[in-house]
Amino acid sequence: MKNNKISIHFLGAAGTVTGSKYLVDTGDRKILIDCGLFQGLKELRLKNWEYPPVEVSEIDMVLLTHGHLDHTGYLPRLVKLGFKGHIYGTNPTLDIAKIILNDSAKIQEQDAERANKEGYSKHSPAEPLYDLKDVEKTIPCFKGIPQSQWIPLFDGIRARFQYNGHILGATYIELEVHGKRFVFSGDIGRTNDLLLYPPLKPKKADVLFIESTYGGRFHPDEVEAIPRIEKLVNETINRGGSLFIPSFSVERAQLMMLIFWRLLKEKKIPKVQMIMDSPMGANVLELFHHTRDWHRLNENECDEMCSHFTVVSSYRETMELRTDDKPKIVIAGSGMLTGGRMLNYLETQAQNPNNTLLFVGYQAEGTRGRKLLEGDKELKVYGKWVPFKMQMAEIEGLSAHADHAELMAWMSKIKNKPERIFIVHGEKEGAEALQKGIVETYGWNAEIPQLYNIEGIE
Repeated sequence: MKNNKISIHFLGAAGTVTGSKYLVDTGDRKILIDCGLFQGLKELRLKNWEYPPVEVSEIDMVLLTHGHLDHTGYLPRLVKLGFKGHIYGTNPTLDIAKIILNDSAKIQEQDAERANKEGYSKHSPAEPLYDLKDVEKTIPCFKGIPQSQWIPLFDGIRARFQYNGHILGATYIELEVHGKRFVFSGDIGRTNDLLLYPPLKPKKADVLFIESTYGGRFHPDEVEAIPRIEKLVNETINRGGSLFIPSFSVERAQLMMLIFWRLLKEKKIPKVQMIMDSPMGANVLELFHHTRDWHRLNENECDEMCSHFTVVSSYRETMELRTDDKPKIVIAGSGMLTGGRMLNYLETQAQNPNNTLLFVGYQAEGTRGRKLLEGDKELKVYGKWVPFKMQMAEIEGLSAHADHAELMAWMSKIKNKPERIFIVHGEKEGAEALQKGIVETYGWNAEIPQLYNIEGIE
């Protein structure tokens, strides 16, 4: 090492939930942990277009905690800007990243094309942040690694990826630099998840980066959420409406499919058409068949669940289904209404008060989902304002993120007192609530870094 000081650059998910990126500069090596897109508030989304405040070509490698867009979605842009190193993750994480990045690029291309055709963009011409060709150049950088094994990266630097629930392939990352252990929590999953196993817990952390998405908030049990879903389905169908669930295509979509299939099997909801409209979600379903060690479903359950759903792939089929007023259940991306095919349905169905929009995951600040929950009576879809008259419900117990109690418990096996704790991946209230909880429970001091902060570690 050139010196004993390690610098941490908070390039995303600091003071906000999205855009997860943390650069560890050892003096000799530069390692980026996660490489996500900013989502939600426009001021954040615009940062995706800015050159990062570090020299991209000098980054040696990227380590991915999991495949979600706010942790991987900036990768093609990074490659476009000159990154030439390896991108490491578990095999399911890299498989999911391929699916998500291709989907993201396709949506950006389609949105730019539609904006140019209909003339609603301020830019002339409107362009995607990256396209499918950029994704093609990114995939060869992927390098799959096993979980729970120390992997040597450079002289005196090694990493280990540990099972973390949340979604298929998700891990927390332990990075050892000359004996000092940095732990990056990534997104921590639930203790009792219908699809996934409980997260493992770190036993040592000299420097800890802990997510705070649900800091200060407590989820009801998933089992308690199912009767509410049953009630919502029956009420909606009985009044002649359809139930629309914006869902992340990885794990949440499959969880909702599992719940609806079980309710139908137990004859607790009427037999109506059930649609999973997401090419990405369909690809992830296929992935569930090949990743038995990562989830609880057996092969028969997977097959039977899928047989009860219409899995939509083509955009043309979406455009036909969105004008069909027969009662049905529709699961489609994106989970926070930032894009995806759910917007096509809302464009035609948002004005029908018999319909119900059900949120089952976190809605980040500035997203369409968050704005509707806060009382907006219209939403902007493809440059047009659409009146919103649907019924609306939110069930937090189905979130893929650990709540406050689970976050606190996740740290309970750490035997040493961490030298530094950074609370990341959360909005102000959640981060401050977790900070208070850490002091009260463990007597550890924790910091809340802001975007583009640089912290020196001795």
